[in-house]
Amino acid sequence: KPLRTVVAWRGRAEWDQVMVGLYCGDSRLQQDALDRVSAWKSRYGPKMPLAVDSTAELIRCKVLDSSGRLKSNELILSYGLALVRFVNLITERKQKIVSIPLRQLAREVDIPVWVVDLRHELTHGKLPRLALCRKGCDVVLEWLRKVYWNRQLGNNLCEEDEDEEEEQGEMEANAGLGSDAWE
Repeated sequence: KPLRTVVAWRGRAEWDQVMVGLYCGDSRLQQDALDRVSAWKSRYGPKMPLAVDSTAELIRCKVLDSSGRLKSNELILSYGLALVRFVNLITERKQKIVSIPLRQLAREVDIPVWVVDLRHELTHGKLPRLALCRKGCDVVLEWLRKVYWNRQLGNNLCEEDEDEEEEQGEMEANAGLGSDAWE
């Protein structure tokens, strides 16, 4: 029997529903998915997979952007914080005892170097244009979908008759991907 792990979500169906909700483009459904991720975070705390947390932060920015409630500079700061956290958290996992440049670490995990440059501008330079922050968000969300979320789905989308217990075991085994999946 596979080792069982306690996770914050009820099962594979809830996990898949949240992933679809986050990426659907409908701000109401995205907000529902964000609320679910917040509940997971309250249950899971620091064990929350970094990819889930980063995805939620970036989607939250897009939802705020589409609401029209924030001014341009507030949106730049919101997107900026989410992008800086993403780059820092992802590259932190690959950082060794000797400091390695972020650009090199980004290349190793296939993050576009310009996203690292955007992070640098957000952290140390003049704030970039909102359009560039939006583009950075879209690129990072696509990277997260490809590298993390699609990997979680595996081939299960086509295999509807798969045993529910096996799915749950796979999901629980993959729950650890959040901590070290970037390597």
